[in-house]
Amino acid sequence: MSQARLIYGGKEYELSVVEGSEGEKGVDIQNLRRDSGLVTLDPGYGNTASCESAITFIDGEKGILHYRGYPIDQVATRARFTEVCYLLIYGERPTPEQLADFRARMTKHTLLHEDMKKFYEGYPPGAHPMAIMAAMVASLSTFYPDTEEELERNIIRVLAKSKTLAAFAFKKSIGHPFIYPRNDLSWPANFLRMMFAVPAEDYEVPKVYEEAMNMLLILHADHEQNCSTSTMRMVGSSEANLFASISAAICGLWGPRHGGANQAVIEMLEQIQAAGGDYETFLDKVKKGEDGVRLMGFGHRVYKNFDPRAKLLKEQADAIFEKMGIHDPLLDLAKRIEERALSDEYFIKRKLYPNVDFYSGIIYRAMGIPTEMFTVMFVLGRLPGWIAHWMEQRNDPKGYRIHRPRQIYTGATLREFEDRGTLLL
Repeated sequence: MSQARLIYGGKEYELSVVEGSEGEKGVDIQNLRRDSGLVTLDPGYGNTASCESAITFIDGEKGILHYRGYPIDQVATRARFTEVCYLLIYGERPTPEQLADFRARMTKHTLLHEDMKKFYEGYPPGAHPMAIMAAMVASLSTFYPDTEEELERNIIRVLAKSKTLAAFAFKKSIGHPFIYPRNDLSWPANFLRMMFAVPAEDYEVPKVYEEAMNMLLILHADHEQNCSTSTMRMVGSSEANLFASISAAICGLWGPRHGGANQAVIEMLEQIQAAGGDYETFLDKVKKGEDGVRLMGFGHRVYKNFDPRAKLLKEQADAIFEKMGIHDPLLDLAKRIEERALSDEYFIKRKLYPNVDFYSGIIYRAMGIPTEMFTVMFVLGRLPGWIAHWMEQRNDPKGYRIHRPRQIYTGATLREFEDRGTLLL
């Protein structure tokens, strides 16, 4: 095993270098504080590996994303979402028999307990769907026991019921009656029907929407140790139950710098369109660094190349607009911005390429999904990844410790708390 050496205070410390299966290397500092009294300072954990994981591999410099070793472009174009759920959670592709059984069990658990409908009645009409999702997923733990015997069933339950919870949240927000799931439909088609069908009227989900929804779910299924996934692991490290850990991850995803980024893209495009569609002036403001002006949907914390998911979604967006005969000026505007940015030295030098958020919001908009539901869509896709990480940590043969980051204290030094006598309230 190779070693790294740290010299501090006239002493030399040897640190083991850990190498991953794709050649990634990391310095093992687990004993650094014990041996030297030092901790590492890494705001945002951008250079800290919090775990070893066999689920997802990313090479941001090369624009590579693999699920369990499979390239994302192959998975997204050849698999169904339910198969990807199985792959991420259990580590291997299911056999046809295993997949059929998995799908049958997910279909069996799509309904909500009728008492849960009363919770929706208590939310105000303007309640944000993400708040409802976090609360409703946490409330599942009150209906289903947190026992070892029920764990497998609880995994199926949350994967199956999530789409029903989300669709009901949307129906609540617009004052429409709930539409119950239909067991003969695929996962994506079932969800879209619950979103858009109304009682006593036939509604058939367009095939191109079903395919787009399937791809979007797959492309969002996992993305290594991002904010919400790290939250899932951190909360799970306290031995919090599956539903509570997912609820915490949903809250982590809610922020505009994480799951809300595709909504920000649509809002940016709408602002440019409302100002006359002058994207050139907007891009000039971005380059000048004017306050509050950012090019949303470009650049990524990890990718320093094209986001491989963005390429797939661009093709999917084109397919939807062509097959459904939709003309959306925002799509034309997005394409012009992309073309201009990719030929501008300012953005090229800074490696600001389109990411997954740039086109996902446009696709959701085309399907009729309102912007306040965009982050909920992210939740539905990311569930299998969260569960996979929660299970991987839980089943780690080396064991795991409760997450407890250190800090560098910068506050006041020791001082006297002066006795001022007894104060009356």
